[in-house]
Amino acid sequence: MEFGIYTLADIGPNPYTGQTISAKERLKEVMAAAKLADESGLQLFGVGEHHRLDYAVSSVPVMLSAIAQQTKNIKLTSTTTVLSTVDPVRLYEDFATLDLLSDGRAEIIAGRGAFIESFPLFGYNLEQYNELFEEHLELWQRLNKEERLSWRGQLRAPLKNAEISPRATTEIPTWIGVGGTPESAMRAGRFGTGLALAILGGNPQYFVPLVEAYKREFIAAGHPKEQYKVAVTAHGYFAEDGQRARDEFYGYYKNYWGYVNKQRGMAFRLDREGFEKMTGPNTALFVGSPDEVIEKILKQHELLGHTRFLAQLDIGGQPFETVAHSIELLATKIMPKVNQYIKA
Repeated sequence: MEFGIYTLADIGPNPYTGQTISAKERLKEVMAAAKLADESGLQLFGVGEHHRLDYAVSSVPVMLSAIAQQTKNIKLTSTTTVLSTVDPVRLYEDFATLDLLSDGRAEIIAGRGAFIESFPLFGYNLEQYNELFEEHLELWQRLNKEERLSWRGQLRAPLKNAEISPRATTEIPTWIGVGGTPESAMRAGRFGTGLALAILGGNPQYFVPLVEAYKREFIAAGHPKEQYKVAVTAHGYFAEDGQRARDEFYGYYKNYWGYVNKQRGMAFRLDREGFEKMTGPNTALFVGSPDEVIEKILKQHELLGHTRFLAQLDIGGQPFETVAHSIELLATKIMPKVNQYIKA
């Protein structure tokens, strides 16, 4: 199983100090986390896209290109690219450039996004939410394979014998991020991309039908079996002692969902009892000791058959020191044992 971390580079107050760092400082933290993940032997680092003042990254390929110059081996992916509101030609050119700069380490996870600010910002019609995603994905797949192409859709100007440059070292690996809708899972199967499940809470059993739907569509479309791949992305916080991890993370987690849901105009309350239930052994919140986290990953592997695990570790205004400790435990304690069990 491949292991990695990802960030949305949210800028929120530290719940214990009340201090909020600047966007410049946040970007430095992201760079430091990527470098540490690479040096620790993790296989993947992801950066998400937002267009708000309370997030530090809006241009993912620019951020990943900077990270590429500070790392050597780690794969670099978007988590996610809001595909409905980006021109696929521009997207391919940007990620092909990243791929060349990083010696073939670029990937993309495409999604529809949890926020909608990019639609008015870039002049897209929110009523065409699904149609835009479908058409842009179809064009992206063509661009990823063909250096010169003609294409006509419904929502974008046509291409006539267009030269697409530069070309990536190989086809850029593509995944579709799915938060819980069967239609999105089926789309990933139909298009032959990887399936990246955002399992941020609740019972992982809920996602089994999504994997089954993905597999059915994938097989029906006749895609090569080596393209079939499932990833799990989740929130996490690791400490040597499980109770210590829960004690330390509760304030950050409550804080994170408090300001995220405030952005959405939603009230949010999380008491300690509810939090403890959310971190239980049969849930999807990866908070605890390495052994507790290993057990959860293996349980999900039995359910979902995933071959990639990505943890979002830096939420809720945490100082970088706590994030760095979780990265080190993921790389040195969790990843080796999980792969040892899977191989056995």
